[in-house]
Amino acid sequence: MGKPIESAQEVPGAARAPGPSLHEQLLADPTPPPWPLLVEAPAFLGDQDVPYSNYTSNEYFDAEFDHMWSKTWQWACHVDHLAEPGDYYVYDIGPHSAVIVRTESGEIKAYVNACMHRGTQLKPAGGCGFAQQLKCPFHGWTWSLDGRLVDLPDRWDFPHVSDQSHALPEVQVAEFAGFVWLNFDPEAQPLADYLGVIPSHFAEFGFEDRYVETHVRKKLPCNWKAAIEAFLEAYHVRETHSTGQLGDEVTTQYDIFPPNVSRFIHTRGLNSPQRPVPQTEEELFAGLTRGFPLDGSLPPGVRARDEFARLFKADMSKRYGRDMSHLSESIVVDSIEYFCFPNAFFFPGLSLPMIYRFRPDPDDVDISYFDLLILRPRPPEGDSPPPPEVIELDIDDSYTLAKGLGGLGRVYDQDTSNMKAQTLGFRASRKRGQTLGNYQEVRARHLQLRVAEFLRAGGFDTDG
Repeated sequence: MGKPIESAQEVPGAARAPGPSLHEQLLADPTPPPWPLLVEAPAFLGDQDVPYSNYTSNEYFDAEFDHMWSKTWQWACHVDHLAEPGDYYVYDIGPHSAVIVRTESGEIKAYVNACMHRGTQLKPAGGCGFAQQLKCPFHGWTWSLDGRLVDLPDRWDFPHVSDQSHALPEVQVAEFAGFVWLNFDPEAQPLADYLGVIPSHFAEFGFEDRYVETHVRKKLPCNWKAAIEAFLEAYHVRETHSTGQLGDEVTTQYDIFPPNVSRFIHTRGLNSPQRPVPQTEEELFAGLTRGFPLDGSLPPGVRARDEFARLFKADMSKRYGRDMSHLSESIVVDSIEYFCFPNAFFFPGLSLPMIYRFRPDPDDVDISYFDLLILRPRPPEGDSPPPPEVIELDIDDSYTLAKGLGGLGRVYDQDTSNMKAQTLGFRASRKRGQTLGNYQEVRARHLQLRVAEFLRAGGFDTDG
């Protein structure tokens, strides 16, 4: 017989931080949380080092564009960017580009952003606006919003061209959670299947009924995967956000929903069992309200978490004209983060209502771009404000320049402060890979494994 298992530590991936589980913490809240937050889906995905070449190799980088970015669903814009017929939006990922339009019938379509004559882009990279037709700026070939070739100058010289043969090639497009998604693979599975558990979970959150209040785009000095991995775990909180003080962590649950989804739920306003001296409820309340201009103090005998949730719901109900009193403490307070491979983050909570998207620079393996959106509830009557202008931040710019982030700007400065040093360390290290925690960093391993699966499916040798 084999050696008996004496503790969870001896079962790879089974070890957990001391103290109550997330499940126990959420059940202790006065308001029951939505059922998806009580689902647990741990996974052990191995413990081998992740090669630094995954981040630094130009061959690996190019293979990702060829075999992964060309075959995965990605959100491109918000539906409000395409509010009226004729509105268009260009989405670019490396060498791939699509122009997305709302047609006269109200349908959203996407086309390869290249003229069928000599390949010129129909609309500039990253552009958006209004157009009644899609006209090539080089020779004037023109297509209707539904992709039909409607004007070919000097058609007499092109007897080999028909409206059908030179219609714009369509890119698969779909809507979910208020966002427009596309996939450059003509054979791609439907978006609803690709999203896995997300549609059923998000049916509980009312997420599609929100508009974009703030949009920040930051240039980062690191590979896109390293940028994403900085936001996949709460293990960094003690050092990056709390100056190394023991016990600043709080209960965090990590879940893997194969093949494309992972999640963490990170509680706030609760004492960590690792903290030598527990914080008082007044101290917890001060931490929760920092950066939020709420009018109120903590009554005697009330938990900080519960009072913050009550005050925040009241403030948001008044500000946006919606009754939010029924929401659970967890939905209001906690950091609830869903990741959809390859690059999309969704936070369905009320006080942390963010969307992230990360994209690689098309030419530099060490540069990526981070789109950060803040979403708010739509007004019960009338139109939502139109999508805001993107606030562009360079590598050395502080997030605090984006006023719409409020006190979160300082937090994001901390989140991205280590990225250049990590990029340099990838190449300097004698140990040629990073060592990940089995539980707290399982989502980073999940990301790496999914990338490798797409590359191998395309014939690229990931072990070379």
